[in-house]
Amino acid sequence: MTDEVRQALDRQRTVEITTVGRRSGQPRRIETWRYVAAGRYWLTGSPGARDWYANLVAHPGFTLHLDGHDLRVRGRVVTDPDERARVFGEIVPALDWAGSLASWTAGSPLVEIELD
Repeated sequence: MTDEVRQALDRQRTVEITTVGRRSGQPRRIETWRYVAAGRYWLTGSPGARDWYANLVAHPGFTLHLDGHDLRVRGRVVTDPDERARVFGEIVPALDWAGSLASWTAGSPLVEIELD
């Protein structure tokens, strides 16, 4: 990954991703938020079901779109309760609108963006 791409990833909180539909097999592009915790990059959202998450569970490879760069990456779905608690423990307190840490840990999708 070039320095230019790394800088775009570091500064761009709102990102677009293209996943592969779990049932359709078709590309699905959406806008979502990127977070940083434990020195790594994550996708998550407030508690609830997300189609993009279900797509990544079925097909972990996806495209991360950053300032004119399209990166092929992998999503590592995080289900381990201890890891989820650690990561959300860094993300949620910084979000004044987020609600409780417990609700995020219990009900939010969590995917690590695995870069090459």
